[in-house]
Amino acid sequence: MTKTAGAGATQGNLNLRTIILPMVAIVVLIAYFSIVNPLFLSSANALNIGRQSAVLLTVALAETMVILIGSIDLSIGAIVTLAGILAALTVDQFGVLGATLVGVGTGAVVGLINGSLVTALKVPSFLVTLGMLSVLSGVANQISQGQSILFENMALLDIVNGSVLLGIPNVIWIALIATAVLTFVSFRTKLGRYLFALGGGEIVAAHAGVPVTFYKVLAFVLCGAICGLAGVMLTGQVGAGTPTAGSGLLLNAIAAVVMGGTALSGGIGGPHRTFLGVLVIAILTNGMDVTGVNSFTQDIVKGCVIILAVSLTIDRTKYPFIK
Repeated sequence: MTKTAGAGATQGNLNLRTIILPMVAIVVLIAYFSIVNPLFLSSANALNIGRQSAVLLTVALAETMVILIGSIDLSIGAIVTLAGILAALTVDQFGVLGATLVGVGTGAVVGLINGSLVTALKVPSFLVTLGMLSVLSGVANQISQGQSILFENMALLDIVNGSVLLGIPNVIWIALIATAVLTFVSFRTKLGRYLFALGGGEIVAAHAGVPVTFYKVLAFVLCGAICGLAGVMLTGQVGAGTPTAGSGLLLNAIAAVVMGGTALSGGIGGPHRTFLGVLVIAILTNGMDVTGVNSFTQDIVKGCVIILAVSLTIDRTKYPFIK
């Protein structure tokens, strides 16, 4: 009884800490950067932050679904790149809807392969997706021959960068809708409950009747499909499919997930918290840009923030030994 109560109290403290810390960080960062440069608080810069972070938010949401089950997907950036290139290649022939389906479908197939290898071969997701990262990067470069893929159909650019509501770019609305949908799925559907159950304890979930293999694979498929959508969004923003489009997303996406309070050990967090983590990353990055911090220093700062975030949000009760 005492141990159970102690564990519950520890878990409650962890949950509270992971909710409060990102909010405090957001307030502190906004206050600091607005003092250093008053232009930081302008509406134009706020929209700029939204545009810059929309694709990152979408990719981080995708990663959240896999991290919730206690796994990880290191191929998310490569999925974005490949999906974006294929969308650029097909948008002139099949239109925006066809190119979007190609991008999302490509991501879903990659996720299916990742999840199947993890579950069938009993290989850690870290190793499977690390290998897939290399495979997809090679495929993307092979298809594009290392060059940007241009297209003539401007409808994709208009849809992604245009605005149909309140003057806010559609790319921001897409990311916000994805956040709302995945938050609903995580907390109001059987899929979400099972993902949390797998992250909380796979063996316990299996004894409770959860189809472990099916839902693990489904988490990777969902992650891949959302990354495919992000690839189409990025191609629409840039106006081309480029072989390096998603190269900088992996680190920032994982950082955002962890900073938002989704534990790498699984079972704690959710898309709503990832939204907060992305805000921290986006405000930090934009603020350092606005205040003239060079890119090398930015990398150092982000690395230190990631280490701090992991140390504060990790559920140590799941790790009897730290290796």
